Amino acid sequence: MTRPASGNASGKGHYEKVLVLDLGAQYAQLIARRVREAHFYSEIVRGAIGADEVMSHNPSAIILSGGPASVYADDAVEVDAEILRLGVPVLGICYGHQVIAHALGGVVERTGSGEYGRTRLQLENPSLLFDGLPESHDVWMSHGDAVVKPPPGFRVTASTGSSPVAAMQDDENRLYGVQFHPEVHHSPRGQEVLKHFLHNAAGLMPSWTNASIIEESVEAVRTRVGGARAMCALSGGVDSSVAAALVHKAIGDQLTCVFVDHGLLRHEEAAEVIDTFAGHFDMRLIHVDAADRFLAALAGVEDPEEKRRIIGETFIRVFEEVAQGLEETSYLVQGTLYPDVIESGSGEAAKIKSHHNVGGLPEEMDFQLIEPLRDLFKDEVRAVGSELGLPEEIVWRQPFPGPGLAVRIIGEVTAERLEILRAADDIITDEIRKAGLERELWQYFGVLLGIRSVGVQGDGRTYAHPLVVRAVSSEDAMTADWARLPYPLLDRISARVINEVAGINRVALDISSKPPATIEWE
Repeated sequence: MTRPASGNASGKGHYEKVLVLDLGAQYAQLIARRVREAHFYSEIVRGAIGADEVMSHNPSAIILSGGPASVYADDAVEVDAEILRLGVPVLGICYGHQVIAHALGGVVERTGSGEYGRTRLQLENPSLLFDGLPESHDVWMSHGDAVVKPPPGFRVTASTGSSPVAAMQDDENRLYGVQFHPEVHHSPRGQEVLKHFLHNAAGLMPSWTNASIIEESVEAVRTRVGGARAMCALSGGVDSSVAAALVHKAIGDQLTCVFVDHGLLRHEEAAEVIDTFAGHFDMRLIHVDAADRFLAALAGVEDPEEKRRIIGETFIRVFEEVAQGLEETSYLVQGTLYPDVIESGSGEAAKIKSHHNVGGLPEEMDFQLIEPLRDLFKDEVRAVGSELGLPEEIVWRQPFPGPGLAVRIIGEVTAERLEILRAADDIITDEIRKAGLERELWQYFGVLLGIRSVGVQGDGRTYAHPLVVRAVSSEDAMTADWARLPYPLLDRISARVINEVAGINRVALDISSKPPATIEWE
């Protein structure tokens, strides 16, 4: 059958929605997260969306993000001015602030004195956005252009030395603009500004909480599945584990968890998954060893998108075969997250890479998808997992891609390369844990390059693989910074890998952040 539309089963329709229009900002996802941290539901859409399409999302409030362009530039994201006339409260941030001014008759100019970094904001007139805040406080700026004259009907509520209109608002139409970035930690009172917009200006009630997410999701799953049976694609990671616990809470013994060992896991990981779930969960678990099947399917394949497609399709075929031995199992539960959907180019977002459980799924499949975490960021999933009582070792397990080591081996995946990378990755993990950095880092792993380099060991020439160490800090995987690991730690990792892992003669460190790089190499 043709793949049906995915069901997130989150019950999100019960929440007031804050729509974040992405105007090309590096912080659009951060804005959405900050909104959720304030306990309001948010979604990200492209900035070039029309007013009619905006209303199809039924938003209760709209936020226009920042962006890299000038409102006068040929490549600037054009915002439909009718969005500002829908009667929905709007907050423009940085470029979004300038868009509002430009669209409604204000003046935006390059003053010759941009503001970058910490800047002192001076309140000029009373505003719901700044209620209870000091008349002068620090904010974070990053702009060259500035609003020098507000549109008709707007009044100036704050200024800085270089931005005469650092904040403005139209009280009658509930339109607000701020030149600074309230979503970043460098604006110490920024979260209060966002809360004031959502609660005081837009009149929304904060209802997006861990307990409400669980309650709504359980109800949605029960309603959708009814008396049917479901199967959960369980990897042992936090996402699939929380999805399994959530769906099990909803339908109990109607759920069967299936752990497919695709042979692309880390050192002794398959045994750890089985032991963990046998010890902590009263769920039916089926273990399928399909390592040879996946490796055969990946033979000769070098393109990363093709790898993900093959792995996604092979997973589905294995699940379909398992389902034939189960009674009327028509639903497949996955731990898909909101960042997976965004990066796979689903809906409004540009495609970065196909996640095997989103863009990598086959068009023809015998399941209807249940994705109870599809609207959540990783930190929200961890919080829900804790609320459900999952053990800490699962809730705080570092993210691991569904395609596993296949997307950490550049080029063809072979049994030999897998064993080399497993051994090296295990050393990296061991040293990170010994250094006490396990909870401070978002991810840490090794990447095996599809090339060889010359080295010298034991007075002899070697021609072996380079290994790249990748470690990042992040809040939600949408953006990430490369981790400044201590030199002694890097020295221990390098020495152990080269001495203990045959086939590697060089260790390098990836010092790229996201963006412009991604966390994974493929």
